[in-house]
Amino acid sequence: MNDEKSLLNNEQWSEVLSQALPYFKQWVGKVVVVKYGGNAMLNEELKSAVMEDIVLLNTIGIKVVLVHGGGPEINKMLERVGKESKFVDGLRYTDEETMEIVQMVLTGKLNKEIVGILLEKGGKAVGLSGVDSGLLRAVKTEKDLGFVGDVTEVNPSIVESLLNDGFIPVISTVAQGMEGDNNRYNINADTAAAKIAVALNAEKFVQLTNVPGVLLKMEDPESLVKRIDRQAIPSMKATGVLTGGMLPKIDCCLEALNGGVPRTHIIDGRVPHSLLIEMFSDRGIGTMIY
Repeated sequence: MNDEKSLLNNEQWSEVLSQALPYFKQWVGKVVVVKYGGNAMLNEELKSAVMEDIVLLNTIGIKVVLVHGGGPEINKMLERVGKESKFVDGLRYTDEETMEIVQMVLTGKLNKEIVGILLEKGGKAVGLSGVDSGLLRAVKTEKDLGFVGDVTEVNPSIVESLLNDGFIPVISTVAQGMEGDNNRYNINADTAAAKIAVALNAEKFVQLTNVPGVLLKMEDPESLVKRIDRQAIPSMKATGVLTGGMLPKIDCCLEALNGGVPRTHIIDGRVPHSLLIEMFSDRGIGTMIY
C-alpha cells in the first residue's frame, strides 16, 4: 500500500532536520537526567520508543542518565505473593518484607530489563542501584513509613565515570543507609532523580510522566501551560492550579533548579518520541519550569 500521503514531503523533512541541527550542537557533551515512569513504562511500544530516543541522544554525544521507579510492578509482585500494598498520605509503607520485594523488582527485574532493551537498540548501558559505590545515601524519613528514606548524600563518581566512557547509566532508587546503618531504603524516584541531576551539574532534568504537563483546567489538554517561571509557582499552588500528584513533580523541579540545573521539564511519556520532540524542536512538549 502507498503511504506517501502520511509521510512528510521533502520540504517538511528539510525543515525538521534544519530545526534539529542547532539543538544537536547545543546538547552534545551535556548531561541530561531523565526520570522514567508512568504509562511510558507500562506500554511496551512506548517503552521501545523511549529507549530508541535515549540511544539516539547517547549516540550523538549527549550524556543521558536514566533514573527509574517501578510502583506498578512492585504492586503486582506484592499481589502475587499475597501481601497487601499499604500507603500513608500517598507514600508506600515499606516494611522489611516489602523492602526485599522493592529491591528485587527495582534492581533485579526492571533495571536489567531496561538495560537489556537499550542494548537491543544498539546502546551501551549499565544498570546501577543507589547502593552501588554509595551512589545514594539516605536516612529514615521522619514519617512512619518503615524503610522509606530521604536522600542525604549523592556520590556521583561512578555515574560520571560511566558517562565519560560513553555508557548510559540506568539507576534504580534503592539507597544505602548512612555510615553505621546497614539498612536499605526505598527512595521516591522523582526526588532521587532531581538530586542526581544536581550532583551531576546536569543541563536538563526531564520527568517523563503520564500527563501532558501542567494544565490550567484538569482533563483539558488545550489548557497546557508550556512555560512557568519558578517565581509564579507559589501563587499557582495558592490558586489551586497546582494540586494533587502534580505538586511533588513541581517540587522536584524546584529542587533541581535550586541546585543549579538550568532547565526542568514535565513531559508526556505517552506521546511517542516525546523526548526527541522536547530536545530537538522549537515547539517542545509538556511544561518547562525555569
